[in-house]
Amino acid sequence: MSGPFDLTGRRALVTGGATGIGEGIALGLAAAGADVALTYRSHAPEETLAELEALGVKAAAVKADFDGMDAAAAADVVGFARDALGGLDILVNNAGIIHREPSVDMPFEDWRRVLSVNLDSVWLLSQAAGRHMVDQGSGKIVIVASVLGAQGGLMVPAYASSKHAAVGLTRALCNEWAGKGVNVNAIAPGYTATDNTQALRDDPDRSRALLERIPAGRFAEPSEIAGAAVFLASDAAAYCHGSVVTVDGGWLAR
Repeated sequence: MSGPFDLTGRRALVTGGATGIGEGIALGLAAAGADVALTYRSHAPEETLAELEALGVKAAAVKADFDGMDAAAAADVVGFARDALGGLDILVNNAGIIHREPSVDMPFEDWRRVLSVNLDSVWLLSQAAGRHMVDQGSGKIVIVASVLGAQGGLMVPAYASSKHAAVGLTRALCNEWAGKGVNVNAIAPGYTATDNTQALRDDPDRSRALLERIPAGRFAEPSEIAGAAVFLASDAAAYCHGSVVTVDGGWLAR
C-alpha cells in the first residue's frame, strides 16, 4: 500500500482491541501497514494477535482495567506500547462500556463506572500519549465516541453523557495540540454488532425499531468502522482537527 492512507512504519495503540469495534480498527490499521499494540480485559487477545501478525506487522497486547484507572496506570499502558513497538504515533481510545437502566433506578456506582471507563481513562491515556506526541512534534489521537454523543438515547444516561463529553474532549485537545503537530479527532459509530448492542439485537421489538430507523437497514460490522480510523490516523487527515466522523448507516440523518 502506498499513498496518503499508508501507515507503514507507524506504531498504534488501540484500547479494547481484542474484540468488537476495537478489534476491527486494530486489524484495519494493520492492513494499512501499522504495527499495533492493544489492550484487553476479559477477551483473550491471542486470536487477534495472530490475525495482526498474519498481516505482516508487529503486534503486542497488555491487560488493562480502565475502571478506576489513574495517571500512573495510563502511563504504564502507553509505555508498554512504546516499548513493544519502538515508539508511538497513533492512539485509538476505543475501550468503553454501557449500562442500560431507567434513570430513576440507576445506582451512582454504575454511573461512576461508565464515566470512569468511557471518559476518565480516555482523558488519562490521551494526556499520557499526548505528552509524548507533543514532544516528538507529531501524532494522531482518535477517540471513539458514538451517535449518542449527539443524542440522548433511551435508558443510557451515563453512556450518552460520557460520549457527549468525549466529543468535547476531542475539541478541547485539538485546540491545544493542532499547532504542535498532533491531530485529535473522533469517530461516531452507529449501532454496531458488538457485545455492547447484544441485548438490543436479542430483543425482537427493539431490534426491529432500530433497523426501521437506520436508512441502511442493518447494523454495522466492526470492520466497517475501521476505514474512518485509518483515514484519521493517516496523512490524508493532516488538516482534520477536532472532527467527528460519523459512521452510522444514516442514523443521524434520519
